[in-house]
Amino acid sequence: MRQTRSRSTHRWIQKFKDHTSVQSRDSLVVEEPMEIRLVFPHLPEPVSVAVTMRTPGNDFELAAGFLFTEGILTSIDDVETITYCHHLKLDGEQPYNIVNINLRPGISIDLNRLQRNFYTSSSCGVCGKASLEAVRIRGVAPVQSNLTVTPSTIHRLGETLRQEQKIFDRTGGLHAAGWFDPLGNPLFLREDVGRHNAVDKLLGHAFLHKNHSFSNGILMVSGRTSFEIMQKAAVAGIPIVTAISAPSSLACDVAKEFNITLIGFARENRFNVYTGSHRIQDEQS
Repeated sequence: MRQTRSRSTHRWIQKFKDHTSVQSRDSLVVEEPMEIRLVFPHLPEPVSVAVTMRTPGNDFELAAGFLFTEGILTSIDDVETITYCHHLKLDGEQPYNIVNINLRPGISIDLNRLQRNFYTSSSCGVCGKASLEAVRIRGVAPVQSNLTVTPSTIHRLGETLRQEQKIFDRTGGLHAAGWFDPLGNPLFLREDVGRHNAVDKLLGHAFLHKNHSFSNGILMVSGRTSFEIMQKAAVAGIPIVTAISAPSSLACDVAKEFNITLIGFARENRFNVYTGSHRIQDEQS
């Protein structure tokens, strides 16, 4: 019986310290491609939507979260099943690198929409104005949420996120996205070699469980905050996004446009609020 791919692997390395070296067995995070396909009951072949480099694990959540944040799926009720591709021509581990989203009969999706280029990295060279306009065209509204949090809540998020990163402890090479309640308690976390994938896995988890109302919580991400992450937050209606590192200029533009509180450099007892400071309330109040 085939097994899904491991999230970490091992390599023999030469480890140097001062003027000596030793051979050592090191743990590395696995990075592999995953293709996302839509399967329509009335079409003879699946429709390929995207290929992303990811860490194996929570693949169905990644596929669902990606399609949700790209505006292709709006409800889990559109989906009949989610499966790996078990075509007889595929050998070895390859079936676990292809995820099929099998749609219910009668579900209508604009196939022309699937032909556009998805934003996969900040180096794609897309004009900032065009990027914002793409989100507006999709009908994403500004976030409506009365959520407020205290500075002490934000102070706790970074350390809590780090403590929950189980695979990072072994490999040191993973990003994380965590969902926290208004008091800073962790509800669930996902890890991946790609920061955008970690967010998609997290949002996909909620989407698959019919609980994708994100108006009363905090998204915390490791590393920096990019346009892509803020675009996903806007689609999901997330009011507060916090990161260990800095945001990009376009991330700030998206946050301001869609009424999202964007926080950066949330480390130990400090953080910077780039937009939406009205959601940070005084400790005494």
